[in-house]
Amino acid sequence: MLDNIKVEDIMFLDIETVPQEAGFDNVAPELQVLWEKKSAYFRNEEESPADVYGRAGIYAEFGKIVCISVGVISARGGKRIFRVKSFAGDNEKVLLEDFAQMLNHFARDVHKNICGHNAREFDFPYIARRMLINGVTLPPMLDVAGKKPWEVKFLDTMDMWKFGDYKHYTSLNLLTTIFNIPSPKDDIDGSQVASVFYDEKDVARIARYCEKDVLATAQLFLRFKGEDLIDEDAVEHA
Repeated sequence: MLDNIKVEDIMFLDIETVPQEAGFDNVAPELQVLWEKKSAYFRNEEESPADVYGRAGIYAEFGKIVCISVGVISARGGKRIFRVKSFAGDNEKVLLEDFAQMLNHFARDVHKNICGHNAREFDFPYIARRMLINGVTLPPMLDVAGKKPWEVKFLDTMDMWKFGDYKHYTSLNLLTTIFNIPSPKDDIDGSQVASVFYDEKDVARIARYCEKDVLATAQLFLRFKGEDLIDEDAVEHA
């Protein structure tokens, strides 16, 4: 299957999310009640809903997107170039609108695909849900309701690694390690994003981290295809 997909026809993608509020006390009372019900499925008896509010960012109903980073591969002078761009900030609706506009432009060619790591389960549906919540029109590529499987233009490097084993989860960090790809986790990891966003207010740092994940995903895809990695000096920031 991978032999039939040109890497130039893929947009690699990653998102970073945080809880909607800096702390549980700032959450609207009705949502506090709903979070108490939601978190009851995974918190210990000794933990309160506030104790586990840091996990709210992984749920589109209780979290929000603070960064979407994308990257595409192109050729210049016989060398592959990786161009990466981030949509980041504290105005989620604006960054979603900007991303939707870019995605619609990219997807005008029917051969285009979007790819992430564990993106079918997380990134793609999370973006779509947050767009609906923010009143942003879904790009056709994300509006998959009623589409036949071969009409859905989603690629997922974790699915590729599963080989049909749906019980298996493998992190991007582990795969980059065993495939000798430079690690994207050399600064922060996903568990620190909320603190960097709310306490340090350093969106640029989050964007840099997210862009490293996008590059790592693209490199992993190239490894799966048996192709050479992109050189570090061939990464350009839009």
